[in-house]
Amino acid sequence: MRIKIDRFVVAIIVVIAIAYFFPQWGVASSPVPLDLISAIGIALIFFFYGLKLSPQKLKAGLGNFKLHLLVQACTFLIFPLLVLLFRPLLQNETHEILWLSFFFLAALPSTVSSSVVMVSIAKGNIPAAIFNASISGILGIIITPLWMGLFIDDMQSDFDFTQIYTKLVVQILLPVILGTLLQRFLGDFVQKHSKKLTLFDKSIILLIIYKSFAESFSDGLFASVSWLDLLLIWGGVLSLFAVVFWLTGSIAKWLHFSIEDQITAQFCGTKKSLVHGTVFSKIIFTGMPGLGLVLLPLMLFHASQIMIISAVASRFARRVTEQEVL
Repeated sequence: MRIKIDRFVVAIIVVIAIAYFFPQWGVASSPVPLDLISAIGIALIFFFYGLKLSPQKLKAGLGNFKLHLLVQACTFLIFPLLVLLFRPLLQNETHEILWLSFFFLAALPSTVSSSVVMVSIAKGNIPAAIFNASISGILGIIITPLWMGLFIDDMQSDFDFTQIYTKLVVQILLPVILGTLLQRFLGDFVQKHSKKLTLFDKSIILLIIYKSFAESFSDGLFASVSWLDLLLIWGGVLSLFAVVFWLTGSIAKWLHFSIEDQITAQFCGTKKSLVHGTVFSKIIFTGMPGLGLVLLPLMLFHASQIMIISAVASRFARRVTEQEVL
């Protein structure tokens, strides 16, 4: 079984290394206006996201409501509840930040592009994947801050729902709506230049990751995180993914889903969006120290989900080839 190394994962590692050796460009006193650049970039990411939301493709996926409910329940309910079970084990502030970083990962929406691509490779239900991945991104704008607000206000006295939702509306929701309204006029342009736009999306995400880690390295927040801690965090990430992947598949079989719907449920219901995560973290955790640490489980999860789902998708794809041979 061959596992491909994702170039974006490599780029993330390189950016974190740059942040470690050259943190001065990402701190508050830097002459480079990274906050302004990333804010404009975030708005453009979600504007292009709105341009990609084809009403025709969304309508095509509306019918299978059991599949939709399972995917969204896994994304926004099962994931957070599993992490919530470990909250009573917290003993100090470091444990609380680490737990919060896992809970933030669990509360995020699913990915869009990679979910659809992997479902396509595995020969699953592609229209349903497009529908669920797209709807998940929109629901996350509302649900993720609600989940996080239950716990962040205990750590941040200046946590303000009004301010956070204002930023979410201005930087995310309005660009999505504008893009959706212009989809009929600019949809073809987006499809034609999709690779360039994907590169732009990833560049903005890398910029946010750099700034987050640069600030954390500058403040010495990773000094207490050992290699053993990193391995434990990664082990927790893999365990969380494995449990949800198994649960989603088991429920899909119990509901007598077709193999195509089962693939879509497992691939869309177990993925978490690095794009939404980095963007939301910049808005939700404004002024909170340790943003790099908060993003660490998400980035480990992102790398893991790409490698695991790629391998699983290839295995599912072989079933179609074998059937064609027979």
